[in-house]
Amino acid sequence: MKRKDGIPLATVLRKLEKIYTPPKTFLYYRTPLDLLVAVILSAQCTDARVNLVTEKILYPKYKTPEDYLKVSIEELENDVHSCGTFRMKTRSIRGMCTMVIEEFDGKIPDTMEDLLKLPGVGRKTASVILSAIFDKNLGIAVDTHVMRLAQRLGLSTYHDPKKIELDLMEAAPRKRWREVTTLLISHGRAVCTARGRKCGACVFKNECPSSMVRGKGDLAKAKKSMKRSGRCLL
Repeated sequence: MKRKDGIPLATVLRKLEKIYTPPKTFLYYRTPLDLLVAVILSAQCTDARVNLVTEKILYPKYKTPEDYLKVSIEELENDVHSCGTFRMKTRSIRGMCTMVIEEFDGKIPDTMEDLLKLPGVGRKTASVILSAIFDKNLGIAVDTHVMRLAQRLGLSTYHDPKKIELDLMEAAPRKRWREVTTLLISHGRAVCTARGRKCGACVFKNECPSSMVRGKGDLAKAKKSMKRSGRCLL
């Protein structure tokens, strides 16, 4: 649900596209397999760190699903160690590669249903793959930046990524779903950051329901507080 004083998503996109020209995805990749591995590694890890690991360590060494299964678990864990939760991510990558080989003839599937069958793949990961690789807009990838901006700008009153995604999908035409993700991420990195709202430098400073220029509190933080206390924001 959108807040009554929230900014229309069409307005958000129109203003942000004048400032940013983001890529299809901020993760470096050569092949669909590369991007799938990179998105799995990006959970609770920065894109910058993932790009460093994939370009310097993984991509020169691993080119096929079989390559990820030929090495020992310990070797792959060591290769992805700096991305955090390396044991879980190693299991997901190896499980994904095994299923890709056994059930999809070594090719990354191109449907939401099939992608969600793969270990380590949720809706966010599947949406990124479908959009960046196959030019299919079947969902909106809601990462921490998108979630934070959706709350601060009043685009959604929810804290659940799935519900936020539904709000954003309803508010934007399907052809713009990829841009919703990349434009919000761009603004979240540059201005509407997690540790501090640079409201004075924000294009939405005079209309945002979280704008410090307007004397407003941070709705992203307020939602967490309200959720813990059991009270509703509206």
